[in-house]
Amino acid sequence: MPTIKWDTTLYDNKHNFVSKYGEGVVAWLQPLDGEQILDLGCGTGQLANEIGGHGAKVKGMDASPEMIAKAKSAYPDIQFEVKDATDFSYDEPFDAVFSNATLHWINKQEDAIRCIYNTLKPGGRFVFEMGGKYNVRSIYEAVEKAMIEEGLKDEISNDFWFFPSVAEYATLLEKQGFVIQEAAYFERETELVGAEGMKDWIHMFGSFFFKNISKERAATITDKAVELLRPTNLRDGIWYADYVRLRMKAIKH
Repeated sequence: MPTIKWDTTLYDNKHNFVSKYGEGVVAWLQPLDGEQILDLGCGTGQLANEIGGHGAKVKGMDASPEMIAKAKSAYPDIQFEVKDATDFSYDEPFDAVFSNATLHWINKQEDAIRCIYNTLKPGGRFVFEMGGKYNVRSIYEAVEKAMIEEGLKDEISNDFWFFPSVAEYATLLEKQGFVIQEAAYFERETELVGAEGMKDWIHMFGSFFFKNISKERAATITDKAVELLRPTNLRDGIWYADYVRLRMKAIKH
């Protein structure tokens, strides 16, 4: 999976749309009073806290120590742990597993789905949203074009997100034993914050593009990519990211 060190302050201050839009996924989850729910890829804990507000008993896990430290500080009454989504287990099964904007960072999808399946009670539900096929296509194409124009084609990282179609992900879930109950695939153009919204987005989420080059060259590429995106992704002074989302609800058979 792409390796990234999270800037939790930038994440919360400039990219809180991740949690804001995740509220729609919580509505699909429909958490109930007393349920045991796992937030997989909980980030800074905002949605775990919202789920807990419905009376559910929530645990949060994330692979990022920085995210977990911020979550523990913000919500000390919730149990948060650093865990790898492709290799985890809990002593007690959950009524539901929730995940927002996490699964597209994982390359070992079958391992993650197996862990999720095994940690659910029979009849338990898995509700998630992730980047779908063609998500942020304009952004990564602009970065690649900028690198090629700068003579850095051979330095483009092989790391990349996993953005599946409905059929691709449904197949993975059904192979494990899940039954698909609901699925949605939709475009959701997302407003970015500030005059440097696109530059901040690339810095926050796309730093792995530049793993093979220096920080100075990465800054040059970022600036060039931003200029390439200006005619299509900047309107009336506001930057937009071309998000495409995949949201699903599956039941452990």
